[in-house]
Amino acid sequence: MKISNISFENDVFLAPMAGITDIAFRGLCKELGCGLVYSEMISAKGLYYGSSNTQSLMQISEKEKPLAIQIFGNDPKIMATACEIFNDRDDICMVDVNMGCPVHKIVKNGEGSALMKNPKLAAEIIREMKKISTKPVTVKFRKGFDSDSVNAVEFAKYMEDAGIDAITVHGRTREQMYDGKADWDIIKSVKASVSVPVIGNGDIFSIEDAIRIKETTSCDAIMIARGAMGNPWIFREVIQAIDGEEVIYPTPDERIDMCIRHLDLAVKYYEEIKAVREMRKHTAWYVKGLKNCTEIKSKINTKTNYHEVLKVLLDYKNYLRNVCE
Repeated sequence: MKISNISFENDVFLAPMAGITDIAFRGLCKELGCGLVYSEMISAKGLYYGSSNTQSLMQISEKEKPLAIQIFGNDPKIMATACEIFNDRDDICMVDVNMGCPVHKIVKNGEGSALMKNPKLAAEIIREMKKISTKPVTVKFRKGFDSDSVNAVEFAKYMEDAGIDAITVHGRTREQMYDGKADWDIIKSVKASVSVPVIGNGDIFSIEDAIRIKETTSCDAIMIARGAMGNPWIFREVIQAIDGEEVIYPTPDERIDMCIRHLDLAVKYYEEIKAVREMRKHTAWYVKGLKNCTEIKSKINTKTNYHEVLKVLLDYKNYLRNVCE
């Protein structure tokens, strides 16, 4: 898989997800074979004005390098200025522009998926960024803003004309948010309409989904989002299946051990209270489907420090071993 002058080990990528694809989680996914990880979306204005919170989102560990940084905004000059920050960083290989976020506070500011209603402005943003960036510039957008304005193909052509290096399409409209079924046919249509690489995104939760979206759309790569939550092994599984190897699935023990490793990394990178709070959602995903998982999730949600959470997880691991014997 290649985008511009950048080659990747494989074509199975981790999607950028706000509040989820942080430094701890990205490293685990990369370790399990993910071809490329993306940062959480970062405000170009935050970078421009030196926001400390924005800077904290740009932490990158050795094991995940190089990664794609994703930014959002609607001011072409500010978006271009942000690129200057990334030009000299060897740990960043690409700059991705979020034109698909459906969240109200982003859309109301004319950012994220709101830009799909203004393809000329969107194209201007890409052109200005390409003037400054020494790294490939890519974009992620949706099927359209709503069911009355499905314009992904037209939008993709605007992006290509502006000089974009690759395109990711999520097969839902902004109106759908994350409900309903992703339309992979729109990804196929975009792929057929442009010459740059196209990455398919939406409803990839299994090996079968990964293979089917590639066959259906002919996309150059796939991007896994919610399917990786609590399941970083999905990257290894998909790659093993594509390579014709035996697929190795995680055992209950391995799921708890990975959750503990994730917790350890979170505590390493963040203040303890923040790490513990962030791990509540991740723990819920790691234990989903395991015996008595509801009780464990409830216990974890009451804990406020590392050692309390660790004890709950270790006790749960022993419980699972006993009930499975």
